[in-house]
Amino acid sequence: MGGVTVLTASYAGAASAPAYARLAGLVAELPGEQLVRRDAGWPVLVYLSVADAIAAAQALRLSAALAPAGELLRIAVHSAPAATPAVRHAEQLLAIANPGQTLLTATTAVGLPDLSDLGVHRLRDLGSPERIFELTSTGDPLQSLDLVPNNLPVMLTSFVGRATQVSALRTQLSGSRLVTLTGPGGSGKTRLAAQTAADLAERWPDGVWWVDLSALTDGSQLPEAVAAAIGLLVEPGDRLLIGQLRTKRALICLDNCEQIIEGVAEFVGALQTGCPEISVLATSRESLNIPGESTWQVPALSPDEARNLFLERSTVDQPGAPDVGEAIRSICVRLDGIPLALELAAAWTRTLTPLQIEAGLSDRFGLLTKNVRGVAARQRTLAASIDWSYDLLDEDERRVFRRLAVFSGGFTLSAVQAVAEEPAVLAILSRLVDKSLVVAEGGRYRLLETIREYAGTRLAEDDGAQDRHLDHYLQVAEAAEPLLDKDRDAWRALIEPDRENYRAALEHGLAAADPERGRRLAAALRWLWNLQATGSEGIGYLRRAIDRAPDDRTLLQARLLHAYATVADTVDPFGYDAAGRGLDLATELGDDRLRSLFLALVAVGEFFTDFEKAWDLTAEGVRLADGIGHEAARNANVALQCVLLSLWDRHDELRPLLDRAADGLITSGERGIASTVLTVWSESLVSTGEPLKAVELAERALAAAEPLADFHRVGTARGQLAAVLVRTGRPDEARELMRPLLELAHTAGSVVSNLGQVMGLISLWTGEYGAAVEWLARDTAPDSPLAGTFAPAMLLPTVAAAKRALGEDADELLERAAELARRYNLPRILADALDQLGRDRIVDNPDKAAELLHEALTIRVDHGLRTYVIDSLESLALLANHTNRSADALRLATSAAAARTELGLAVHADRPELPVAGEALPLDEAVAYARRTRGARGRPSSGWASLTPTEQQVVALAVEGLSNPSIAERLFMSRGTVKTHLAHVYAKLGVANRTELASLKRP
Repeated sequence: MGGVTVLTASYAGAASAPAYARLAGLVAELPGEQLVRRDAGWPVLVYLSVADAIAAAQALRLSAALAPAGELLRIAVHSAPAATPAVRHAEQLLAIANPGQTLLTATTAVGLPDLSDLGVHRLRDLGSPERIFELTSTGDPLQSLDLVPNNLPVMLTSFVGRATQVSALRTQLSGSRLVTLTGPGGSGKTRLAAQTAADLAERWPDGVWWVDLSALTDGSQLPEAVAAAIGLLVEPGDRLLIGQLRTKRALICLDNCEQIIEGVAEFVGALQTGCPEISVLATSRESLNIPGESTWQVPALSPDEARNLFLERSTVDQPGAPDVGEAIRSICVRLDGIPLALELAAAWTRTLTPLQIEAGLSDRFGLLTKNVRGVAARQRTLAASIDWSYDLLDEDERRVFRRLAVFSGGFTLSAVQAVAEEPAVLAILSRLVDKSLVVAEGGRYRLLETIREYAGTRLAEDDGAQDRHLDHYLQVAEAAEPLLDKDRDAWRALIEPDRENYRAALEHGLAAADPERGRRLAAALRWLWNLQATGSEGIGYLRRAIDRAPDDRTLLQARLLHAYATVADTVDPFGYDAAGRGLDLATELGDDRLRSLFLALVAVGEFFTDFEKAWDLTAEGVRLADGIGHEAARNANVALQCVLLSLWDRHDELRPLLDRAADGLITSGERGIASTVLTVWSESLVSTGEPLKAVELAERALAAAEPLADFHRVGTARGQLAAVLVRTGRPDEARELMRPLLELAHTAGSVVSNLGQVMGLISLWTGEYGAAVEWLARDTAPDSPLAGTFAPAMLLPTVAAAKRALGEDADELLERAAELARRYNLPRILADALDQLGRDRIVDNPDKAAELLHEALTIRVDHGLRTYVIDSLESLALLANHTNRSADALRLATSAAAARTELGLAVHADRPELPVAGEALPLDEAVAYARRTRGARGRPSSGWASLTPTEQQVVALAVEGLSNPSIAERLFMSRGTVKTHLAHVYAKLGVANRTELASLKRP
């Protein structure tokens, strides 16, 4: 290849001056041109041949091995068209090398044999990831940017100069958890912050996270933006986010804070208070002005740095003629070393000479020599530089440039074509990119915020660009609506990147005199607000859209009500009866598609208190959806039917619905409802004896929910997986899975769906009975907000089991659970309550115990609850053991234990010890055996029920106060026989004498 190849070398760590002196001597013996640099920290050699550079690297490695500290030597080799960028990149490569490594970039390694491919890595210069090779393999991982979690932006140009500033910032960040870089637009705040963060990344093991705030217009959007950047769960407000960051050691870089400065200050203040090991590096045109802030004013580039930046960004080679060099120096001085201004000027070297650029700047700056109040000198200079660049554009370029101001965040070529209304827009946009007025990245475009603000000042109000912007995004959103029924992931990929543009379009459309287009856009974007926990924001837009035409009775109003009800389902389900109003309107309009969707939403409102009504509503919704062939509406109704069938333990009817609904929802990308259906499926598999498959379904539910980053959906899915894990003997994994949610609940006070239920279950199964009771106390209290719903019934058997294990009376809880279970038709819960009540009566009333335990068994068998049938067999084994039917007890206990092992179920912590021996019966045969032996009622070995009729007569007379002789005379037996009977009674009832016997309460 053409160009040059650079070799540079240094020692890892802090090598001594003599070591570097030896290195200089070794390098001096090598061929190649050694560069003499003002900032030299280590030697650099330049070669015209890659082969010569590689040979020199091998020779240096061999000679260094014979010198002290030679094993610490690192070598980097890189090829590039010009020496200056080649040196800079080679030194970045050297920085990630370990002692003893010789690294090569891919451009150098082309065609070379016997190299070790170390894979793709990011260097600390923030360029794109690149493939790195090693001359000889050492097996050591590179110290690249990839070692630390990060989302630092890819910079498409090199970082020039600023070494002093980076060093100062390193010190600043060592002593302060909040450093704000301030300066005017274009002063290089963003690039300096990013480079400093990259250089120091290893200080923060939990990551360095970049958050660009330039497109945000509301401080309330900040937690969402931070959570999305880091990949954390989100909900409205910052409490959940701070809870997740409380124990992390991370650096959060907030770029472009100025337009939401108050919101940033409030958020960072909360971080400083609640997250002791989170550091913040902010860039802003003004300081945040909060306690603990260390403000750092970004200086202009030094003359040498400014000149180097101009030359690297321009098409000018090293200037030879004195007048050219003087013109460049003058440009750098006149632009006050402001990086953006220098880059704008350098871009013009494609068409103008430095002398022409200097002349142009002189003319334009003459307009800004007056003292303008409130405007800093550098801002005036920067404005002048943009003025000058703008004035040099032709009229078509100016018109397109001005109209780009309507975009918020990035934008696509098609969006520019729609807004600009220029036939040659691609060519014009390309020229604007060449002139550094537009940034192109990844198939999209954007304006730097400073540039966008400038373009906005040039845009006339009557231009119509905002209207065309609204029209374009309305057209895209409405054209994408069919994807909401077919592929929501594809819809999200299309719409989500332009979220900021949709916000801007909504604001413009809903504020217009005729809000029709804004209302249509709000309806089309309904699912956007189910992503990234932006439901509250979406509710605001949708309520505004509805209220702009409160008396409207058209299909559009019905669609808006449906959108509102859909978003409110997880945000504010009872704040506004959009579902009921929408159902009435859809019925009035005769729109069966919307009616079927509204029926599902209204059914959700009825779900907690009236299962039958909810079922009837969804059945009507399914009928309507099937009639018009609307699969998405059908799935929405069927999803709730799945939940109801699961609660009713109608698993044979449930499975076909689950399979079809889950496939349809996942295929269409409806992740939220899909996660719910998969969770129901998992719980059904637990009940019916397939717990290992239930783990797989719970994992699928979590995988479906996680891309939404929705706190409640992810929390519910995690809870289901944890519950199944603990039942299959993996309690440590279950606790670890719930740990992030526990931290949020404890530190952020966030309400996690089903947290109490899941942690109560884990605590019960691991023998922490007090904790189980405590976890479930709030939701099972008689005055709980859930008291009037079915929810307490689901939790009460767990509380009762924990209390029984603690030796406390739980009958009242179990009776309440049974009553609620009968009211709502919850077979599994009813059987659980009856089973526990039966166990409690084994000692004192075995007949009643048998009745309760067999009723529980029958319910479990009739509903296919094979997992819980095992519990019934163990309970009946306890009864058989107590009534002296040891053979039955042994057969039932052995069969239950074998079934538990076969299904992969764990053993409950308070499961009583039962004898296990011999051949086990299959589960169904064990059930038949238990039912056949129900009539063989042996007498228990202790308690009142264990007394024979004669012993009961002796007790009655003794309690009346009769003496042994009197009892013997009354019952026609000897005194010795009376004494023997009393001894047996005392042993069976656990008393020592007549006095204790008389004090016992008979059943």
